[in-house]
Amino acid sequence: MKTVTALLACLVTASVFAVTSPCANAASFKTSFDCTTARASIEKLICRDSQLAQMDIELTRLYRLALTDEHSVPRPDKVMIDQQFWIDARNQCASDREPKACTIRSYAERAHQLRQGSAIVRTKDPDRLTEGPLAFRCTGLNAPIAATFFTTQPGVVYLKWANASVTLNQVPSDSGTQYTGKDYHGSYRFRQDGDVVLFQKPGSAQMSCTAEPAG
Repeated sequence: MKTVTALLACLVTASVFAVTSPCANAASFKTSFDCTTARASIEKLICRDSQLAQMDIELTRLYRLALTDEHSVPRPDKVMIDQQFWIDARNQCASDREPKACTIRSYAERAHQLRQGSAIVRTKDPDRLTEGPLAFRCTGLNAPIAATFFTTQPGVVYLKWANASVTLNQVPSDSGTQYTGKDYHGSYRFRQDGDVVLFQKPGSAQMSCTAEPAG
């Protein structure tokens, strides 16, 4: 992983030309790839966005751990193939109406897959930026929710139940931790405050949820 910083000359230019300076696009965050040679527009977006850069570093850590786990599902050789397909799909977010939101969803879903498939990925490194999948049983849902969290700034949670999934973003909250988001169905909300967990999806009332062992 490499730390990319703007050149001193660029900083001098910025003081003269302000927002028109090339510094506005200069890479300044640590990523898993070399931002100075990045060509894909999504890679360039990641390089200049702190939240996405954090997700990129963490996802790469999870991926490398999965390659060391002979018991991972799928096996390491398939994980490697899937990762390349994932990178290609992530880069397609450039054509999305909201490229950053699309990229966040891509990272969140891939992190969920890697953590779900490998015990080593789930348990290695106490300073990790991901947790889960954690299981929650909610009143009104026939299937439990599997939740994978990115403790970035701001945070992200990926929720999956039955044949549905959604990625929500952390928002300010007076108490506990709250995530909100939308898809073509409508608005979602997921809130944790100690042992109190609440979930609301489009067309339903707020549901009370309880944690249960992830299976």
